[in-house]
Amino acid sequence: MAFLDDNYLISNAAGKRIFDAIKALPVVDAHNHANVKELAENKNYPDAWQLFAATDHYVWSVMRRCGVDEEYITGSRTPREKFCELGRIFPLLVGNPVYEWIHLDLKRVMNIDTILNGETANEIFDKVNAVLAREDMKPLSILKKLNVVAMCSTDDPVDTLEYHKQVNAAWGGILVRPTWRPDAAMNMHLPTWAGYMKKLADRFEMKFECIDDLFAALRKSHDYFAENNCTVSDHGVEVVPGATFDKAAADCTFRRALAGEKVSKDEITNFQKAVMNCAGELDAEKDWVFQLHFGAMRNVRYSIFEKMGPDTGVDTGNCFQDHYPGIVDLLNVFDNRLKVVLYCFDPTQISTVASVARAFCSKVKIGAPWWQCDNPIGMKRQLEYFGSVDLLNNCSGMVSDSRKLLSYGSRHEMFRRVLADVLGTMAELGQAPEEILTELAVRLCYEQPRSYFAI
Repeated sequence: MAFLDDNYLISNAAGKRIFDAIKALPVVDAHNHANVKELAENKNYPDAWQLFAATDHYVWSVMRRCGVDEEYITGSRTPREKFCELGRIFPLLVGNPVYEWIHLDLKRVMNIDTILNGETANEIFDKVNAVLAREDMKPLSILKKLNVVAMCSTDDPVDTLEYHKQVNAAWGGILVRPTWRPDAAMNMHLPTWAGYMKKLADRFEMKFECIDDLFAALRKSHDYFAENNCTVSDHGVEVVPGATFDKAAADCTFRRALAGEKVSKDEITNFQKAVMNCAGELDAEKDWVFQLHFGAMRNVRYSIFEKMGPDTGVDTGNCFQDHYPGIVDLLNVFDNRLKVVLYCFDPTQISTVASVARAFCSKVKIGAPWWQCDNPIGMKRQLEYFGSVDLLNNCSGMVSDSRKLLSYGSRHEMFRRVLADVLGTMAELGQAPEEILTELAVRLCYEQPRSYFAI
């Protein structure tokens, strides 16, 4: 087997046949962090670093782990210098999905088979730049080459979504839908919360005095997103709070926090439950999908966070978190009323998610392998475990969760290959007919995400 050849990640004949049935299916990506302004402007990327690494936190973190100075990652070095430094340490990344993703991007999109290392980086940088300068390599053209037909960005309730309108007008149909993500409204524990409350109130020309005012603003935002083709919300929490709350207490907490008074951790948790309940009710009314991403410990490396802020590649997991009570409470509050997707941050959460999802109706889906599961080993373990404890058919499909355009190709291909290998192994072990497994693969890679997310 050669590097990234036709057998890549597929160990059996049945798996190869299953992959043949799904490899060319259109890409439906229901959760990502696309730069929609960049798509609307639709300008050629200036260089290889910008396309391959400038927005990819996975790349940043592995470069730091290899001892690369921050100047070559997020600092003032030139794009060529940064890319060459990435090339220098790239052989050290073997076993990490970044090594395979970037080589897949080079091979599939740029038609470059050269292995990236310190000796080849400069040459590859020039070759990629020559490809990127072509008229047919603007962002929207790249999406067409990757066969992307539907994608959902991640957006704040205050966003005006004008770039979504521009992209879809240029596309000639609905390509990018917004995702309503009210985390900033929920995060009362952060120093940015009070300023965000003013921003949210100003967006809808309101004055916040009580928690019902907040709920009214969230409804106005939710309605506005619905008018702009949104069908999905997203909620990123460290630990799932649940959705059963004391409204009078939440209102008191809200008023005191607005006034700048100190509130306790328990009071904040009750407030967060109130916001989660509000979001769930709004989603249930419109039959949206409620995506729940839980388990990420944010900004744990203080030197990076203090210098650069959030979302800079220094988030981790914590296997001692207990998400069970909050998930069970949320699912019971909205039992059979709300479409919910549960995303696993790391393998320690797989058994909890699988067993809880199994207890509820088919509206509750298991999300794509996320973050520390977003690699061949994590994908395989998750698929095998979910398939034996719950149902593979109740997986919501693959999402890239990425800020990088090329991820819609490489990350979906990696998932499809692992899925084909898992299902092919089942066929060869006599666990199910290959025809049925092939139909399941098609459903998980295209039909189910398209219908479930209504995109």
